Amino acid sequence: MERGNLKEEIKRVAEIFLEKTKNNEIAIISHHDTDGITSATIMIKSLRKIDRKFSLKIVKSLEEKFIYSIPKDKIILFLDLASGSIHHLINSKLNLENVFIIDHHEIPENFQIPDNLNIINPELEKTIGKQKISASGLTYLFCKEINSTNKKFAKLAILGMVGDYLEKEIDKLNNGILEEGELQKKRGLVIYPSTRPLNRVLEYSSYPYIPGVTGNVKGVLELLREVGINPKNGKYPSIIELDNEKMSNIITAIMLRNPKAKNQDIVGDIFLIKMFNKLEDVREMSAIINACSRLGNSETAIKFCMEIPKAKKDAESIYMKYKQHLISGLKFVEESEKISGRGFIIINARDKIKDTIIGTIASIISSSALYEEGTIITTMALDENKKKIKISSRIAGRNGRNVREILSLIINKIGGEVGGHNNAAGCLINQEKEQEFIDNLKKHLEIEVVKI
Repeated sequence: MERGNLKEEIKRVAEIFLEKTKNNEIAIISHHDTDGITSATIMIKSLRKIDRKFSLKIVKSLEEKFIYSIPKDKIILFLDLASGSIHHLINSKLNLENVFIIDHHEIPENFQIPDNLNIINPELEKTIGKQKISASGLTYLFCKEINSTNKKFAKLAILGMVGDYLEKEIDKLNNGILEEGELQKKRGLVIYPSTRPLNRVLEYSSYPYIPGVTGNVKGVLELLREVGINPKNGKYPSIIELDNEKMSNIITAIMLRNPKAKNQDIVGDIFLIKMFNKLEDVREMSAIINACSRLGNSETAIKFCMEIPKAKKDAESIYMKYKQHLISGLKFVEESEKISGRGFIIINARDKIKDTIIGTIASIISSSALYEEGTIITTMALDENKKKIKISSRIAGRNGRNVREILSLIINKIGGEVGGHNNAAGCLINQEKEQEFIDNLKKHLEIEVVKI
């Protein structure tokens, strides 16, 4: 099938979708992270406007068993997933007639897209050209084709972009989303939330992770005294309230505590949008959504995105628990034994860290400047049933090997599910394959080092 550029492709698929869904119910299946939740919210709000029937399922991953349980009598719409599972979706035994995918994850190489599969994905290099854009951004552009009044959902697309760590690309991704989302920007320290008291923000800071400060109240107060920031009426100022001198002083103090940190990693644009009739830090709003889903409260996450007042209080409570999980997880990682070699480190948390946050832990470590640029960081954790192991691999810094390719080679050999990007990928394996996976991963990583 001949395809056009991204804009043309979105328009073409939207027209087919509108026609196919006139008299058919839609089964929406979306990923449980911020990008997936915001994608789902944009979609369900858009479908309600045009009176379409739908159901929604939020999932951690697309396992083969789940794929084969998908209803055959509905239009299937995947958001922020399924690109890596196309080989299952086109299986004749599955017999799915109408499948739509809006995703930005990698697609298996040299894959021919069948006619019954309508896919919007910038990874289709030969067709629509690669762009770094989140699934929520794609979903927003798609829903705007369905109904131009859907442009008021732009701020949800921005939340999804930031949730997928695409904020450094955000100006390149624009496509009108930034203006329509009424995004405000300020230059400064990118520790979030920029709108809350600085002492609490530093204590729970994970991006960046600050040695001796993150999770350490005494260390936080020492840093603030050092830079001359004191409380007024018992309350510390927020980041966006700091003047240029104090902003500069606190940036210097953080870099001194983390000598490997680069200025561009902790200084950047602070993004602010209006939610619940108040100006909020986009990074915090995105993190709250992510926390809800990863602690099993995806319904609260959806309601939070819809700005239902009660959901805000519930979501903030969940977020506090989530931050405590992250801090204890980071402490475990700091103190635990690690499998390491030249250019890689493997952290097997088993049941000490939740499988739903092990990927976030990997991302924090990879952006912490604790390891050399290009180091492959792999984290592992058992799921709640102790039958599966969730694995996440990240590249420290910005340049390195293709971790998705490495994981794919291993999964093809030992079995499991794999997905993600070149520098951030994950997989799911059976618990009994734990040692076999570690042995294969070490072998592949050591071979890659020799090649380099």
